[in-house]
Amino acid sequence: MPIEKITRVRRSFAPEFKRDAVRLVKQGKTVTQVARDLGIARSLLQYWMRQQRGQSERASGSANTPSDSERIRQLEKELRDALEERDILKKALAYFADDQK
Repeated sequence: MPIEKITRVRRSFAPEFKRDAVRLVKQGKTVTQVARDLGIARSLLQYWMRQQRGQSERASGSANTPSDSERIRQLEKELRDALEERDILKKALAYFADDQK
């Protein structure tokens, strides 16, 4: 008796379908409810949500990166200057404190 090999058909979904499914969750429906209504696995819907969140973060993050890195460089320079001034004032205070004795 030969054993037949069972092949699974992999379903594919259009990007619009994925966006609409995620939008339903954002509108207040539960992930489980949306997945059940659409006939998909709950984990698949959660995966789509993570994908969409990652895409939106990359899109918003890439626009701000140059100005953020420039601001960080500026703040680091200001911090170095402030630390240098503090060290000079500490030395001056110690010098004048010894001078008054």
